Amino acid sequence: MQRRFSTDDLLTAALPLGSLYAVGGRVRDELRAQYEAAPISTKDLDYVVTGMPLDELLAALRPLGRLDVVGASFSVVKLSFGAETVDVALPRRERSVGVGHREFEIEAGPDVSLEEDLARRDFRMNMLARALPSGFLIDPYGGETDIRERRIDILAPETFTEDPLRVLRAAQFAARFEYSTTANLRAAMTGAASLITSVSAERIHDELTKLFVKARKPSIGLELLRETGVLDYLWPELLEGVGIEQNEWHAYDVWTHLLATLDASPPGDLTLRLAALLHDVGKPRTKDGPHFYRHEIVGAEMTAAMLERFRFSNEVVKTTEHLVRQHMFSADPQLSDAALRRFIRRVQPENIERLFALRDADVRGSGLPKRDEGNERFADRVRAELARKPAFSVADLAVDGDDVIGALLRRGEAQPGFTGDERVGTALRWLFEQVTDEPERNERTLLLHNLEQYLDRVGTP
Repeated sequence: MQRRFSTDDLLTAALPLGSLYAVGGRVRDELRAQYEAAPISTKDLDYVVTGMPLDELLAALRPLGRLDVVGASFSVVKLSFGAETVDVALPRRERSVGVGHREFEIEAGPDVSLEEDLARRDFRMNMLARALPSGFLIDPYGGETDIRERRIDILAPETFTEDPLRVLRAAQFAARFEYSTTANLRAAMTGAASLITSVSAERIHDELTKLFVKARKPSIGLELLRETGVLDYLWPELLEGVGIEQNEWHAYDVWTHLLATLDASPPGDLTLRLAALLHDVGKPRTKDGPHFYRHEIVGAEMTAAMLERFRFSNEVVKTTEHLVRQHMFSADPQLSDAALRRFIRRVQPENIERLFALRDADVRGSGLPKRDEGNERFADRVRAELARKPAFSVADLAVDGDDVIGALLRRGEAQPGFTGDERVGTALRWLFEQVTDEPERNERTLLLHNLEQYLDRVGTP
């Protein structure tokens, strides 16, 4: 099954017949579509051109769009036309002479065969090319068979020592495609496990993100990393939960529960997925008999440190930490309206649905039947309160800092040119407390009256 792209025709017309090949994930995914009805990626189109030196390739491509050569030794040309950018490369052979994918001897050009170029790739399922425009499949290493058999295998045992990041690629592919891994691959991963420490945090971040966002069951990848010893070097905090038994509300140890909760959370939301994996990560360090007192606090602190280590964005770190800290909320459907609003204020409205999704995944990841519908009833009440749109923060008040500054100036309690001090924030927070208990009091005239009463009472410092 070949998917034709407009870029194929554009390049075919510009290059000598028989020189152009599609390579990369696109070819793999075409076969996956054939055998598994998997979707074909329309992004990251990669091509290899054989039989041409770099200067001739550039001359042929120049009329098509803007060119950017990425490293003369690599002979990879980024071709941009319109909003699209594709990679067009000369075949290359490479030999690792350093650790962590940092030092290579590279030879690229017409003297390197397509088969040599394919052989340097990570897994046999990716060592594929398709001749254009004929669509003939080039498969010198059995990649099609691996895809048909739904497995991941390597060609050479040094695959992971040449680029240790490939251990994470193996894990995320195994999880995303739900493929088995061969004994040959797992043995090579085990032998190279410690080398993951030589890989940059940024590259690790990218592979972990693919694992958590794209895989239906990320646990497949994490278990592979645990079984091969990679997790000992990559993320040892997760392994603290192995064998840590829980109370009667859980059928699994902490490690298995974390994985089950992760799998029960929906793909696509990186922050939710990370919170699902890490919500109970603090339990092993807080275990006291059958109890785990303050594990959400310890877990939140651990979460921030771990995610910062892997260079996740500040927003992802902050929100994931917050969800871990709040995940033990009491879902009491009988909570008073004022207490309900305080819950929303503490969690913050933008985090409510994620927190409810985390609770749902936590329940499903317990391994036991759901006890009742209390969580759902509580969530319904929260959503109804949100729909009323009462004030959930100082910013939602019908007055603001300028009103407080104006009142202080009129009362002679501030000098001309005054732009605010701690009295402004204190007054606004006091007003907010009044409307938290009685949302109907969030009315401008009433709040200005209350502000005068408040200032009368506190006086001039």
